[in-house]
Amino acid sequence: MGFSTSHLIIILLIVLVLFGAGKIPKIMGDLAKGVKAFKDGMKDEDKP
Repeated sequence: MGFSTSHLIIILLIVLVLFGAGKIPKIMGDLAKGVKAFKDGMKDEDKP
């Protein structure tokens, strides 16, 4: 019950239709900033 290549292509096409090709880089950049902030927060939490 895993994802095959055809499933992933269909999902990518749906994302392109919903968001448009121009907004995807901005969304990915915002997501990357969020992940980086989360990792930095986890590093700060580990320090005594």
